[in-house]
Amino acid sequence: MLADLAAWANMGLRWLHIITGIAWIGSSFYFMWLDSHLKAPVVARDGVAGELWAVHSGGFYQKQKFMVAPLEMPDELHWFKWEAYTTWISGFALLSLIYYVGANLYLIDPAKAQLTQVSAIALGISFIFGGWLVYDGLCRSPLGKNLRVFGAVWFLVLTAMAWALTHLFSNRGAFIHVGAVMGSIMVFNVFAIIIPNQKKVVAAMLAGETPDPNLGKQAKQRSVHNNYMTLPVLLIMVSNHYPLLTDSPINWLLLAGLGLAGWTIRHFFNLKNSGRYQPQVLLYGMLIFVGVALLAEAAKPKTASAAMGPVSFAQVQTIVRTHCAMCHADQPTHKGFTAPPNGLSFDNPDHIRAAAAKINERAVASESMPLGNETHMTRLERDTLGAWIAQGAKP
Repeated sequence: MLADLAAWANMGLRWLHIITGIAWIGSSFYFMWLDSHLKAPVVARDGVAGELWAVHSGGFYQKQKFMVAPLEMPDELHWFKWEAYTTWISGFALLSLIYYVGANLYLIDPAKAQLTQVSAIALGISFIFGGWLVYDGLCRSPLGKNLRVFGAVWFLVLTAMAWALTHLFSNRGAFIHVGAVMGSIMVFNVFAIIIPNQKKVVAAMLAGETPDPNLGKQAKQRSVHNNYMTLPVLLIMVSNHYPLLTDSPINWLLLAGLGLAGWTIRHFFNLKNSGRYQPQVLLYGMLIFVGVALLAEAAKPKTASAAMGPVSFAQVQTIVRTHCAMCHADQPTHKGFTAPPNGLSFDNPDHIRAAAAKINERAVASESMPLGNETHMTRLERDTLGAWIAQGAKP
């Protein structure tokens, strides 16, 4: 019963996280697009920096942006904040449910660091909030005044974090924490800088004072940073489906490269939206992606599968029963599992043969299964599975 409730909570939180994330990212992309398309108003109006006419859903819209604030505040003002807050709350709840409650299974890798559940959780939370302190300090330093210099330094900091986390946690746990660091910084930007600064502008207007234009500049700085971090965060959200990335011996470097590709691609669209069409920037991003893929292939560890003699299916069944069947069975015996993951049950020999490609991906090439290698599958056993698959996965 409790396991079923945990599974429902997992699905509900994941669904909520996706829904609110789409709403938040969508509004971020829209306002970056809007800012780049504003033009000087046809009829000059005090304080109006730009305007845009648009058509959507059968209606026409006129949008105006004030350099500081309008001369008169409207009775109703919409604040774009709960999309971000709910994304973070649901994401942190999901992180806690999977990686903190299930730390021994999903977060801790004894081969990397001997951590207790409590120490692993404390370490993960320290990275999340420590990342914000480092980022915020850099933003307030002279580096924050130059977007390119700041971006280069912040890229190196994130790369260092990725390297450290992949040497402390399981590969999946490390990647999700890099994403949690970046996602948390994006939300804290909204919570600690963007919304408070906007409230100060509103308060000054209501008091009949001239708002400080630096408040808007600071909020804009953080909004731009959020925009560039979006694509890498989205990549990390789906990375656990690709062990060729997460379980590479140079996974931290591949993640850094893909993050750079994401920033480059985002930059292309930001330039395009502002009327500067530079296709070479998009090409750079694509070339970086291809380069990362080639580097990942070159870094794959060599196995002894090809040199092994014929492997019988009986040998394979013994390995599967020892290391896989506690989860991948009609009635799993592993704590926390009420059904075989991804519907793969290895009670039936036909199912083992049908899943040969997936077994090769997860247990031989990437070594991402068993989770945390809690059953201590040896390299020889992995090579045996690989040899059987290479020989045609025969019965």
